[in-house]
Amino acid sequence: MIGAKGGDDLTPLDPARTQVQQGNFPDHKALAARGYRVAPQVDGRFEAALVMLPRAKAQGRARIAQAASLLPAGAALWIDGQKTDGVDSMLKDLRALAPVDEIHSKAHGKIFRVTVPAGDWLPPGWAARPQEIAPGFVTRPGVFSADGIDPGSAMLAAALPERMPTRVVDLGAGWGWLSAQALARPGIEILHLVEADHAALDSARDNIRDPRARFHWADARDFTLKEPVNGVVMNPPFHDGRAADPRIGADFIAAAARLLTGAGRLWMVANRHLPYEAVLALHFGQVREIGGDTRFKVFEATAAGRGAARKGRG
Repeated sequence: MIGAKGGDDLTPLDPARTQVQQGNFPDHKALAARGYRVAPQVDGRFEAALVMLPRAKAQGRARIAQAASLLPAGAALWIDGQKTDGVDSMLKDLRALAPVDEIHSKAHGKIFRVTVPAGDWLPPGWAARPQEIAPGFVTRPGVFSADGIDPGSAMLAAALPERMPTRVVDLGAGWGWLSAQALARPGIEILHLVEADHAALDSARDNIRDPRARFHWADARDFTLKEPVNGVVMNPPFHDGRAADPRIGADFIAAAARLLTGAGRLWMVANRHLPYEAVLALHFGQVREIGGDTRFKVFEATAAGRGAARKGRG
């Protein structure tokens, strides 16, 4: 099964006979806790496969191409997806390439079976391949901002100080562009890239060969280090699937505060409409907006004085 989430109902599947591919760290952790064998990348030969379609069409095609490569001719390849994730378009595409049957619709979703033909039956462009989207930077299908540099990250990079702190964490580092901009400034001795998306972190490894970089496949919201750092940069996500959830950014802010020394600083970009000011004030002693436009706002927050601030609110 490729793409199952941590909360999905998988009760019909025997954990002893099921291998799950999941590169999102929180979902990977939740599935493993339920007794399933989980890996960010699955190899081998299987009797059947089930692909859960993601939002990104290129990523969905890549999942199908990978699943097909693991199956013999004649095997069942099941595709499960929501209409909002393009399942109808995918059904139409696959009908032109292979036998399709057992089509079932329920609510806003659909599942159908493809009987895997012999030979190379999928177009070569379906397979996942890194693509260069800026000089020296590659991405993979489905990662955040896979088609180019995120404008919020670009705004944050422009607002960073000329000299960076010595120990820095990039929370939600994605494919590494913001970290690369930070490393280009003097001062950094070590930079930790923390990213929950395994494919994005693989891209970051390709993009950053600097020996000062450390790569962590982890959930930024509960990431810890043995020693505190004196700088954090981040462009936190604010969507859980299609639903906007500002609590994710709030959890990132709390994580940044825990990682920083008393004199450490946070540099953060967020969409203009997101209400992060109160959360920043709760965790940091000093907060100021240092850049932005009608779409984004860039904050600098200093940990110094946060204890007094919390006491004053208590």
